Amino acid sequence: MSYAFFDIHSHLHDKAYDDDREKLLEEMKGYGVGTVTVGTDVAESKKAVALAEKYPHVYATVGMHPNDNKEELFDVSEYEKLAQHEKVVAIGECGLDYFRINSDDTADKLRQQEIFKKQIELAVVVNKPLMLHGRPSKGSMDAYEDMLGILEQAKKEHGNKLRGNAHFFAGTIDIAQRFINIGFTMSFSGVITFTKDYDDVVRFVPLTLLHAETDSPYATPVPYRGKRNSPMYVQEVVAKIAVIREQPMEEVRAQLLENAKRVFSIGE
Repeated sequence: MSYAFFDIHSHLHDKAYDDDREKLLEEMKGYGVGTVTVGTDVAESKKAVALAEKYPHVYATVGMHPNDNKEELFDVSEYEKLAQHEKVVAIGECGLDYFRINSDDTADKLRQQEIFKKQIELAVVVNKPLMLHGRPSKGSMDAYEDMLGILEQAKKEHGNKLRGNAHFFAGTIDIAQRFINIGFTMSFSGVITFTKDYDDVVRFVPLTLLHAETDSPYATPVPYRGKRNSPMYVQEVVAKIAVIREQPMEEVRAQLLENAKRVFSIGE
């Protein structure tokens, strides 16, 4: 299929779409919108793969979110089997999330870090990029700093085999530069349509290292705030990136599409 827009991070297999998923997928196809639907534990990863298997304009990731399912023990062999599927384009979403834990909860931070390291190793083994989730504690960049410490060391060991994208990027320019230094991309969501907090970072990151995403069904962009989000609305994110960067919409759209194809091996 020929794409006009590509949403590199959604949860289209989520129950929020159970009533009208097929209708939405047909609409996406008609408008040339593709997406990557993202796994957050083994059960959700299996759902993501099943959806991607059924629709040509849907791809999947498999991985374990740092704190969505604290009961699951990370089974590398199970994820490795899932990752072999031809429609699986990344490992994740994985990373570190310190937003809802106490700053002194060392045990949970260590748990998250160990699972993250295992998924980095898995991504290298299966030769697929990482889909990173990073959420620092309030007023801090702690989760990003810890993630980058781990990634920078892994980059020294694995070189170009280690690659990926920092999804829903909410870091500073300094954090962005560290991701750029290791060859990672960054994606921005509909949040940029209703806050100026990330404008400087959107302008700073080279266009070749940017992606647009929706994180559907969450983070709905203007003018659809208050409604369920959809991969269709990735167009609003692309348009806002163009406005913030003061670049032609078509130039931004074409480059972001090229970035998605390059980083996630998306075919026509």
